[in-house]
Amino acid sequence: MGIPEGKAAKILVFSTEKISDPAIDMAGLLKLHYSSKVYTIAVPCSSMIKTRWILRAFEQGFDGVFIAADGSDCPYGESCTEKTGAIVAQTHAIMKENNIEPMRLKMAAICSVCSESFVKQIKSFNNNLVEKLKS
Repeated sequence: MGIPEGKAAKILVFSTEKISDPAIDMAGLLKLHYSSKVYTIAVPCSSMIKTRWILRAFEQGFDGVFIAADGSDCPYGESCTEKTGAIVAQTHAIMKENNIEPMRLKMAAICSVCSESFVKQIKSFNNNLVEKLKS
């Protein structure tokens, strides 16, 4: 596993349909640039993400997985952030057991108007992945 020098990491983003996905779309409309190797999958709520989906992304060649969580704005329940955090913690433990660097999975709350924050988070995550995983 390695990212060649000067290349971008391949990142899968799980975004939420009503909260973080509009921010990601707006980033494109505002021409806020980030790597073209970032792929998104929209889900209703970040607490619905399964550990097996994250692990499958790594099996399929993704360098990192980013969960754009709803934070306290989740329309499905107030405990969304805690549930998503528990999923991330459980997945980190499984990743460690399987010799997968836990820093390859990141979660951050992204609100519907947080386009600049999303781009900043993705660029930082990409830089961390490239530094850690370069060949």
